[in-house]
Amino acid sequence: MSVEVTDGGRLPAPTHYRRFGREERLLHGFLMFSFVGLAFTGLPLLFSHQPWAVSLARFFGGFQGAGLIHRICAVVMISVFTVHLSRIVSRLFLQKDLTILWGPTSMVPQPRDFFEMVAHIRWFVGAGPHPRFDHFTYWEKFDYWAVFWGMGIIGGSGLILWLPEAFAYVVPGWVFNIAALVHGEEALLAVVFIFTFHFFTGHLRPEKFPMDSVIFTGRVTVKEMEEERPEEFARLVRTGRIDELASHAAPRWVYRLGRSAGAVAVVLGLLMVGLILYAVLR
Repeated sequence: MSVEVTDGGRLPAPTHYRRFGREERLLHGFLMFSFVGLAFTGLPLLFSHQPWAVSLARFFGGFQGAGLIHRICAVVMISVFTVHLSRIVSRLFLQKDLTILWGPTSMVPQPRDFFEMVAHIRWFVGAGPHPRFDHFTYWEKFDYWAVFWGMGIIGGSGLILWLPEAFAYVVPGWVFNIAALVHGEEALLAVVFIFTFHFFTGHLRPEKFPMDSVIFTGRVTVKEMEEERPEEFARLVRTGRIDELASHAAPRWVYRLGRSAGAVAVVLGLLMVGLILYAVLR
């Protein structure tokens, strides 16, 4: 790694590498807050027979107030999804960047992901070495596509329920019954998935507990890059691109803000999972 030299002497070597840009971090922030808002205003309606659901709805000003907040959060989430899709289209058709479809930085599942998953399971049981991950791991791709699928299903059915008069011109009546069923059940599945699987892989894993700050700061330490994504580190060194990503630690206030926002989301998410289990098992 190169070290800058100035008239004042040698500057300290970078201690971090950039992993996410400002746009990705902002989109994730809006997605995170809108998802939590949708969960806490939508599930009280799904479990309206539960006392905790009535109390939660009352906190938002009743079911009517919760519905208003739910729609505001829905607009934010749909906007995030639209921006994300526009970025994909821009990279693919305007920039002619085919690496978005295949390669180490692509979110498209590839044969490598299957073999890494098998190797990871073998490592869990002590039957093999730890796999050498690249830019995205198999569970990160699974996480991404679960959300991508859910955005289309939940968002589409939600719009049908939100604008029934408009959709009544183009779809038969039975579609609304299916939309109501799909919206509620898929939303419940998404909430449980995000607040368990995503939170565990993103924050609660032993090596990351209690919080992985990368999505908030956009940076990982040199040690994290070398140990957690050795294949990416080796590839960047081999192609001479490692210095392009060299950086220093994010400002302290960014860490504090990210950890605070992440902690609130994790606590609220686990609380919601507990309420759901209470309603289902009671």
